[in-house]
Amino acid sequence: MCPVTVLATAPARTRRSAFFANLGQPLYPAIESQSVDPVRNPYAPGAGQRPPELAGRDRELQQFEVVLERVARGRPERSMVVTGLRGVGKTVLLNTFKSMAMQRLWGTGKIEARPDQSIRRPVAAALHMAIRELAPRHRAPERIEEFLGVLKAFAMRDPGAAKGTSHWSPGIEVPASRGRADSGDLEIDLTELFVDAAGVATDLAVGIALFIDEMQDVPPADVSALCAACHELSQTGGPLVVVGAGLPHLPSVLSASKSYSERLFRYARIDKLDREAADLALILPAREEQVEFTQDALDALYDAADGYPYFVQAYGKVAWDLAPRSPITLDDVKVSAPEAEQELAVGFFGSRYERATPAERDYMHAMAQIGDEPVPTSEVADALGRKPSSLSPARDSLIKKGLIYSAERGLIAFTVPHFGRFLRAQPI
Repeated sequence: MCPVTVLATAPARTRRSAFFANLGQPLYPAIESQSVDPVRNPYAPGAGQRPPELAGRDRELQQFEVVLERVARGRPERSMVVTGLRGVGKTVLLNTFKSMAMQRLWGTGKIEARPDQSIRRPVAAALHMAIRELAPRHRAPERIEEFLGVLKAFAMRDPGAAKGTSHWSPGIEVPASRGRADSGDLEIDLTELFVDAAGVATDLAVGIALFIDEMQDVPPADVSALCAACHELSQTGGPLVVVGAGLPHLPSVLSASKSYSERLFRYARIDKLDREAADLALILPAREEQVEFTQDALDALYDAADGYPYFVQAYGKVAWDLAPRSPITLDDVKVSAPEAEQELAVGFFGSRYERATPAERDYMHAMAQIGDEPVPTSEVADALGRKPSSLSPARDSLIKKGLIYSAERGLIAFTVPHFGRFLRAQPI
């Protein structure tokens, strides 16, 4: 395969070098007192919404560049899994990886897993999109049609087809093939589908990337099938990679399915930003709009956000909206912090809290009173005056809802940073 080098992070690195070369020197000293226009607010606190400056993730971006380059050179490469708490930017990183693959003219598709849904139909739709991206460049249309026939056969064995019908039919205008990816056994079918999709990519000397968000919610039987299919690809060296993102316990979900899963994936754990990266996430977008922060304002913003990317954007956005002029000062941060905290309490924390039943809320309040680190389930039971076995339904439901996770055997933790602090401020 012919390598195509696309250094997606080079511009960001160049800007950061310039930033550090002039650290402590205002970029626009002549216009520091200009008004701060809310319309030009660069910060973007949203679910999966890319911030204007993707700070602190160079290592992960470089790791994915290596995956892309190795596949381009025809070398075997593991699929990749990104894990972390909610609000650290997993979905943003996944979308950035997808853009990087598209820049290399790969076929790409993305799904969001759900605990009550087989991945057969979403994977079929995602690979259909990936092949459609590749089809115009393929010199043998019959080869594409052959794969689409296999894809349609795979999709039509979806167990979630409407009651009273034997099949679910995707929008593929070719007859379904027989005898390939249509056994009804997802592990067999997914493996055959991945191998055939990789064959199409090989013809074009490119790759295919399937991105799976909320990967911890893939049903257990489907996780086993996914691992088996990736295992086959790793042995054949097919140019198809799966890139997943999920909560911190995702590696244990995968290893519980297949003992060899720890060798199938390249794992990248992402966490809150260090001080340098958090400052970059605020300063560089502001300087694009000719706005500065004072040093004590940055100190206060870091203390409030604790380096979590979503919080950095949330506090930065409100501070910008309420600041009358540049530079944004400590007083501006003090005035804006209560409003930012209220928005987080309603939209980020409160929306999750409302999903819990009264019994589940009691369980979480008990966790919060014990501490913010992973806590023993036995201590939660003691705090509630209950036997641990009687609390299993509430704990399991909270895990299924994505509000807590099992950090390791006997320990549980919140999936949302600062959730314990939020709960301690709520009436019981």
